[in-house]
Amino acid sequence: MIVYIAKRLLFAAPTLLAVLTLVFVLVRIVPGDPALVVLGDQATPQALAELRARMGLDLPIWKQYVVFMGQALTGDFGRSLVSNRPVMTDVLAVLPYTLELTIASLAIGAIFGIPLGVWAARGRDRTPDWIARIVSLVGLSFPAFVSGVLMLIVFAVELKWFPVISKGVALDDPVERLRSLALPALNLGLIMVAYLTRVTRSGMLKALSEDYVRTARAKGMPTQTVIWRHGFRNVLIPIVTVIGLYLSVLIGNSVLTEIVFNRPGLGKLIVGALEKRDYTMLQGLMVVYAFLIVVVNLLTDLAYGLVDPRVKST
Repeated sequence: MIVYIAKRLLFAAPTLLAVLTLVFVLVRIVPGDPALVVLGDQATPQALAELRARMGLDLPIWKQYVVFMGQALTGDFGRSLVSNRPVMTDVLAVLPYTLELTIASLAIGAIFGIPLGVWAARGRDRTPDWIARIVSLVGLSFPAFVSGVLMLIVFAVELKWFPVISKGVALDDPVERLRSLALPALNLGLIMVAYLTRVTRSGMLKALSEDYVRTARAKGMPTQTVIWRHGFRNVLIPIVTVIGLYLSVLIGNSVLTEIVFNRPGLGKLIVGALEKRDYTMLQGLMVVYAFLIVVVNLLTDLAYGLVDPRVKST
């Protein structure tokens, strides 16, 4: 297992390097002068030159790249052009809220989506199967911002079960913090429920038709043992794949959800940086998002080795 983990880490390093290089290139090929965008058309040449020097844009491109990579690898992305605070200080202040939302959404998807998919496969073309299909269709049909607005209208405005604004709540008030997290997490969790239901149902239908499952049933094994020990274990690889793939999607969708529910997080930070043309903050946030996606992919690879020992030998 240690050798397998070492291999995955080695493969992740060049991926992260490529992503950082891509961020560097994309930020610099955007048309226009970043200093002029920040200061406006009325800025004096001296002010423009000072801001370019502050952002390091007066250096040769190769030197900019070296400085950027050195800062990225050490977690130093400079200071915000608006607040003059270190970018990582602002990012770390709201990152827990985005991670909390993403993990809660993933938990909702796994807790409800996987059993629903197994239930649908056991009752193929009967009522359980149709219920699961309808749930997955609803989850896939509504964009995150549309379902978020509908949930706010029904559960926050009309029923008043949850707060309209999911503001950040201190850790010493867990009940109120959960109430603020509930609707945003449910909004994103519906997406995961839909995907996991479909992939679990499809995998279980195939697994339950295999010869080894028929043999287990013929030996008189309990139904639950046949389903979960013999059938479900062989569906874990596609389930882990979908979780890893759509965990990255959840991180991206959290931007819209945080805006709809007025919740603190990386999404609101991105919108604020765009509105205020905070070039340094945007660059830092792009790197943080890229780093999170690389970490998710790495964890997915490691999970393969846990659910299927054969993967460790590759």
